[in-house]
Amino acid sequence: MSKGPDAFRTISEAADELDVPQHVLRFWETRFSFIRPMKRAGGRRFYRPQDIAMLRGVKTLLHEDGYTIKGVQKLHKEEGLKRVLAASGARPIRAGSGPVPSLADIELDDAGRVRLSSALDDLVAAKARLDALLGRA
Repeated sequence: MSKGPDAFRTISEAADELDVPQHVLRFWETRFSFIRPMKRAGGRRFYRPQDIAMLRGVKTLLHEDGYTIKGVQKLHKEEGLKRVLAASGARPIRAGSGPVPSLADIELDDAGRVRLSSALDDLVAAKARLDALLGRA
């Protein structure tokens, strides 16, 4: 059974999908500050769909378009992530561009649901503090 398009990928799955060795992905993380997969306990990497799109853009720029590592870094600095994403053929993910699942729609165990709910509570509290500071209470 294969994973869905929105599923997180391990480094081996990401490497297979991009047709590059795992050590190349680790190396790119050291050279491109915008490549930041999630890391779990023990340092295990999990690549989100946007990480895969970004890696695909980097690979295209390096291997097909003939950019050097410094060239891709300069391109990112001057034109931003949209340019790197454009090389991958992916469309940028925009807020409000699709349905947002509720907590009830996400498959989580009880501990994961508690952590996610707690993170949401923290974000709501931070927004309330920012609104108060900005006089938008």
